[in-house]
Amino acid sequence: MNKLEKRTALSLAAVYAVRMLGLFMILPVLPLYVTHFEEATPFLIGLAIGIYGLTQASFQIPLGLLSDRFGRKKIIIGGLLVFALGSVVAALSDNIYSIIFGRAIQGMGAIAAATMALAADLTEENNRAKVMAGIGMTIGIAFAVAMIIGPLINEWYGLSGIFWITALLALVGIALVIFVVPQPKRLYHHRDAGVLGDYILPTLKNSSLLRMNAGVFVLHMIMTANFTVLPLIFRDQIGLSSADHWKIYLPIFGLSFIAAVPLIIIAEKYQKIKQMLVGTVFLLALAQLCMAFNTEQNWWLLLWFLAFFVSFNFLEAIQPSLVAKYAGVNIKGTAMGVFSTAQFLGIFIGGVAGGLLLENGSASWVFLFGCIGAIVWLVLTISLPSPKFYKSHLLKLSQTMLDDTQATTLALNDIAGIKEVAIAIDEGVAYLKIDKTELNEESLLRFQ
Repeated sequence: MNKLEKRTALSLAAVYAVRMLGLFMILPVLPLYVTHFEEATPFLIGLAIGIYGLTQASFQIPLGLLSDRFGRKKIIIGGLLVFALGSVVAALSDNIYSIIFGRAIQGMGAIAAATMALAADLTEENNRAKVMAGIGMTIGIAFAVAMIIGPLINEWYGLSGIFWITALLALVGIALVIFVVPQPKRLYHHRDAGVLGDYILPTLKNSSLLRMNAGVFVLHMIMTANFTVLPLIFRDQIGLSSADHWKIYLPIFGLSFIAAVPLIIIAEKYQKIKQMLVGTVFLLALAQLCMAFNTEQNWWLLLWFLAFFVSFNFLEAIQPSLVAKYAGVNIKGTAMGVFSTAQFLGIFIGGVAGGLLLENGSASWVFLFGCIGAIVWLVLTISLPSPKFYKSHLLKLSQTMLDDTQATTLALNDIAGIKEVAIAIDEGVAYLKIDKTELNEESLLRFQ
C-alpha cells in the first residue's frame, strides 16, 4: 500500500476502534447494576444492553446510502456526534429508563457502512481488501480490550464514568476524521464495499445469504444473551469483584484466539469451510447446553465458556468470507450491509431475551435458549451449498473498454478462470470472480 492507503487504513481503523470500544465496555458491567437502580429488572438491564442493536440496525443502511449523497465524512462525523450525545445522556442518568434512552441514541450513530465506503474511496482496487480486513480486525480487538478494561473503569469511576469515557472516545474519533483521515477526491458507489439500494432485494432473495444472515443473527443473539448473566455468575458465584473479572476474560479470550487461528487456516487454505462451519456451530450448541447444566460448577462452566468463545471467534472471522463467496460479484457490498444489520438485530433480541429469561427463570434458561438458537442455526447450516473458492479481483479498465461494456464483458468471460463479471462504469473497473487454478493470467494481463 502507498502512504495514503496506509494512513487511510490506520486512521479509519482507529475511528472504528474508539467507537466499538465505547459500545462494548458496558457489556460486562451493566448486568451488575440490576440492584443499583430502584426500578431496574433483569429485563430492563437486558433491554439497555441490546437496544443499541435495534437502532443500529435501523439506521445503518439508510446512513450508508445518505453518505453517497452528502459525503462520507459528514455522515461519519454526524454519527459520532449522535453517539457522543447518547453517551452523555446515559452518563447523566440516575435511572434505568434514561440509560435505555441513551443507549438507543448511541445506536442511531451508525457509521459502519459509511466508514467502509470511505475506505473504498481512498484505496486502489488491488489494496482495498487489505484495508477492509484491517478495519474489520479492530472490532475483535476492541471487543477483547473492552471486556478487560470495562470492569476496571467501572471499579474506578462507576457506570457513569464508562459513559463519559465513551463520549470522549467519540470526540477523539471526530478529531481523527477531521484532521487525520484523508479527504476523497470523488465519491463512488462501490459494489464491493457499499450498500446499493437497487441490490437490496436481490440480496434478500438469495437463499444462501439469508441463511448466513440468520447465522450471524443467532451468533450475536447468543453472545449478548450470555452477557446478561455471566457477569453476575462471576461476581455472585465465583466471588470475583468487578475489577477482577479480567482474570477470566483475558485468558479465555487469549486461549480462544489461539485455538481459533488453526481452524480458520484449515477452513480457508484447505477449503474445508463448510465442514468447519458445521462443526463449530455444533460446538456452539454443545457449549451452551453444557453451560446450562454446569452453572454451579465453576471450572466446568469456565471450560465450556472457553469452548463457546473458540466457536465464536472462528464463526465471527469466517462468516464474512462466506458472505463474499455466496454473494454475486456485483452485490457483495450490499450483502455485507444486510449481514451486519442482521448481526445488530441479533444483539437486540439477545439482550431482551436474556433479560426476560433471567427475570422469569434462571441463568440456565438463558444458556438453554442459546443452545436452541444454535441448533436451529445448525439445521440451516447443514443445508448450505458448498461454496466456491473463487477470488475477488478488481480490474481497472481503459476508456475504450468502458465505451463498449458489452464487448468487454464478453471478452472477459471468454478468459479461462473468470467466473463472474460486473462492470462499474462510474468507477472505471470490472468486478471479477476468478478461479486461480484455471485462470489464464496472460489473457487477463492484456486488459491491464
